[in-house]
Amino acid sequence: MSLTVVLAGGSGFLGAHLKQELRARGHEVVSLVRRDTSARDESTWDPYAGTLDRTLVRSAAVVVNLAGSPTLGNPHSKRWARELRSSRVTTTRLLAETIAQAATPPAYLAGNGISYYGDHGDQVLTEVSDTRGHALLTSVTREWQAATEAAVAGGSRVCVLRTAPVMDRRAAPLQQLRLLTRAGLGGRLGKGRQYMPMSTLRDWVGAVVHLAEHPDAAGPFNICLPQAPTNAEFTRALGRALHRPTFLPVPAPAIRLAGGAMAPELLGSLNVRPAALLDSGFVFADADVEACLATALSASDD
Repeated sequence: MSLTVVLAGGSGFLGAHLKQELRARGHEVVSLVRRDTSARDESTWDPYAGTLDRTLVRSAAVVVNLAGSPTLGNPHSKRWARELRSSRVTTTRLLAETIAQAATPPAYLAGNGISYYGDHGDQVLTEVSDTRGHALLTSVTREWQAATEAAVAGGSRVCVLRTAPVMDRRAAPLQQLRLLTRAGLGGRLGKGRQYMPMSTLRDWVGAVVHLAEHPDAAGPFNICLPQAPTNAEFTRALGRALHRPTFLPVPAPAIRLAGGAMAPELLGSLNVRPAALLDSGFVFADADVEACLATALSASDD
């Protein structure tokens, strides 16, 4: 059955590929954009002014929000941190409140991050695990998820997309890691024992489309490999894939100094499993770090 999907954040790397796949599957996609437009498949909105076509949003079958300022930035900048938080919370809340006002609320697929859990060491984490700590992204993801509450209360089918870093040679973070490793500068971070969840682009897109098309899916969903590698395992696998040595570790104190507010994302451990996705019947194309990197490094430039 064809769905009408309203998509915020469709100009980003993930959003552009999601839009392409949704349309390939016969769904109609209307993108919310921050500029004036007369295109039939676009609609202007200003989330900070609270303006958007409310009728369009309320009449959709599915609303997807991937809007937000770039995660990459100056980790020592308070302005960057404020924009990181406000761009996600503001857009999510506005769409949630608009959805809640519909007579028949559309489903809401709300972007979020795997950092929600915070550092748990070796503990296996699923969607029912707790959130802990006060790292920047962990704090942001809590508020980001809380901003969906109006839609939940209004009866919408809400899926929170707890997205792990998506590995693809055309985009961060693999773009930078690939260049460093090719230059012989790849190495584990600290002791390398921390688990680092990740996903491939095709599995991320496939998971979001799966959730859009399955009317019984609701709640938080981890979008990540079924088996998270440690940083050391990932580093060795990337070195093998690129035929380069990876024997230069980056000391933890240097990461804390240079990484600022983002250091916990590099040194913290998230041994996450996509339990809810697997229970919903989703089948991953890439199940482990070797398959993930093979797919990510062979991605075309289309």
